[in-house]
Amino acid sequence: MERVILIKYGELTTKKGNRNFFVNTLYQNIKNKLKNYDVTITKDISRMYIKFQEEDIEKIKDILNHIFGIHMYHIAYIVDTNIDTIKETVLELMKNQTFKTFKVETKRSDKSFPYQSTEINPMIGSYLLKNIDQIAVDVHYPEVLIQIEVRPGKSYIYTNGYKGCGGYPLGVQKKALLMLSGGIDSPVAGYLAMKRGVLVDAVYFEAIPHTSLEARNKVIDLCKKLAKYSNKINLHIVNFTKIQEEIYKNVDKDYGITIMRRMMYRIMELLAKQLDALVIVNGESIGQVASQTLSSMNVINEVTNLPIIRPVACLDKLEIIDIAKKIDTYDISILPFEDCCTVFVPKHPVINPKLEACMKMEERFDFKSLIEETVQEVKHMTITDFEAEFEKIL
Repeated sequence: MERVILIKYGELTTKKGNRNFFVNTLYQNIKNKLKNYDVTITKDISRMYIKFQEEDIEKIKDILNHIFGIHMYHIAYIVDTNIDTIKETVLELMKNQTFKTFKVETKRSDKSFPYQSTEINPMIGSYLLKNIDQIAVDVHYPEVLIQIEVRPGKSYIYTNGYKGCGGYPLGVQKKALLMLSGGIDSPVAGYLAMKRGVLVDAVYFEAIPHTSLEARNKVIDLCKKLAKYSNKINLHIVNFTKIQEEIYKNVDKDYGITIMRRMMYRIMELLAKQLDALVIVNGESIGQVASQTLSSMNVINEVTNLPIIRPVACLDKLEIIDIAKKIDTYDISILPFEDCCTVFVPKHPVINPKLEACMKMEERFDFKSLIEETVQEVKHMTITDFEAEFEKIL
């Protein structure tokens, strides 16, 4: 029997006037991700169908598991729209499965078909009960849900499916810059932003020799994990050494992290203008560290007019860790290589910084020239889920 992957859109069905845009974006994303496979993809307003080569099915499933915008997908059998054919096909499929309870659900879009959905369900159920021993119908909690879609000419039969990533297709929103530190939180923040359709470039601040090349490679590996959900991740590496050294020469130690974050946001805003990004995304979680109290966020944000999106702001650490494990970034994030945000952490960082104090301390060194020089020297990389290559410096 011919099989096809049947994709259900989920949240996309709520978009009404923009629905075609969302579906077309999902279609293009799937097409791009499956470009190396012999597939035929068709779509309509409620479903997408992928014809595939049987030997590729497991690899294709793994790719679909990393595409945002897919609510659920099934391996469906295509049959002629004929009640006897449907009954025999369902029986053939279920004879090869081990189960005790089942339920039949039918959707009939072919209104010329002589049986309504409410008639088809008991017909199929009775046929199975007569031909398979020791099974029963359970309309509330069935082990197997048999779904039938009756369409003109051809119908689709499938059982329990595979849960997709959900969310919106990547690219229905414009670009954001993700502050990717190498810790647990920021990759999760990037993943959650991408799940809402946001295109993401990553920015990593390093301070060699105070931070290591291993720390940079750790971030590259995190980008590879995030790249599974897109075609690529652009990573922009900021040499933060001179600025960070000036901060710790001239700024009160308890204000070091606050001033450092203010410098980072200034750089992020300049990079956003260069890279045509509209917002900054980071992994800040309210109250988790000194720079993430509401008072600190308020003072740090003062240096930029760009919106700051914090997808994990209201999650606790265990919730963030659960997502990190799900997207396979956790084991990389906990590798013991320090980044800019941890290498110079004072014993008692200020948790309620004063804006006036920050501004006075920043007058102690020429940070504007340092920021301009730093932005000019940013390195740029393009990362896929299996490789990373340097691009030319902008």
